Amino acid sequence: MKTDLILREPDLYFDSIHNELNNFLRDTIINPAFSHQLTMKKVSTWRPAIEIKQTENDYKVKVQLPGVKKDDIDIELDNDFMTITAEIEEEKEEKEQKEKNAKYHTCEFRYGRYKRTISFDQAIRSEDAKAEYKNGVLTITLPKQQTQEAKTRKLEIQENS
Repeated sequence: MKTDLILREPDLYFDSIHNELNNFLRDTIINPAFSHQLTMKKVSTWRPAIEIKQTENDYKVKVQLPGVKKDDIDIELDNDFMTITAEIEEEKEEKEQKEKNAKYHTCEFRYGRYKRTISFDQAIRSEDAKAEYKNGVLTITLPKQQTQEAKTRKLEIQENS
């Protein structure tokens, strides 16, 4: 029996490398050549930290989602995987006339859509799963389905007469 968790994110492997390379090139070569460092607004991939614990009876998944409203988080459960989707939108402020020409000095906030699929090595009981969102941390408890180990038995061969 396999006891490792598998993160099922086929498109994320190459996308994250691609996004990191784009962020690096933008921040070090492209933007500095065309604008002043103090007027740049940083745009990069939003990828919250995640923690997964496995016990004999359940899985416990924690995701850091600071600044995300509870209503902007979606969790989908299937037999042996879970997909978490969250979105944080940039605040649209009504600006006064004198602020319309304002430029960012520093902006390190991340905005956008986040989606992550986690695959489990054992089926989960989705009807008994629980989720809690407190202080920007989403905690999901997923009980495992108890599987009975098959007993080995000897099968007798009948003679055909």
